[in-house]
Amino acid sequence: MVTQGRDALSHQVRLAYVDVELVRAAPNDEPILDRLMQLYAYDFSEFIELDVGDDALYPLGDRIARCWTDAARHAFLCRVDGRIAGFVIVEECSHLTGATDVMDVVEFFVMRKYRRKGVGAELATRTFDLFPRKWEVRERATNTAATSFWRKTIDRYTGGRFRDTVMDDDRWHGPVQSFDATDRKR
Repeated sequence: MVTQGRDALSHQVRLAYVDVELVRAAPNDEPILDRLMQLYAYDFSEFIELDVGDDALYPLGDRIARCWTDAARHAFLCRVDGRIAGFVIVEECSHLTGATDVMDVVEFFVMRKYRRKGVGAELATRTFDLFPRKWEVRERATNTAATSFWRKTIDRYTGGRFRDTVMDDDRWHGPVQSFDATDRKR
């Protein structure tokens, strides 16, 4: 079901026991995204050298603010049963090649309470469906749980038609899955 609201694109799907909604974020959602990004950074600090500052916040720069100034960058909130459960930021530009016909998953976060319940896979699927084109998804080599999640999710989404490589050069260090969402058999 697709619904329109407050100038936001929204997708809803009924899972076994939750409603998952993907809502395009607006500039007034920046404080929410900033707080979610702090939770994401906390989780991610397990894999990269990332420490809080004297204010007990992770220094995250303009990652969220760029969503409102860069037309190629798109932020979405995830809601489960109406409650905020995560976010995704995608960009219409390959991180690896700079190609603008390729979508890149810049950030992807589902709060721990909602993990392993199909929420992340549904969030990813709805995001891919919004941009039916070529995609790249990258994970840090040390984040094996994320790699497992993405491989399984993309395999289901594409029916096994994706490329899975491991890079180790100036562009990226870790697994990369690439696929074309226009090839998806619905």
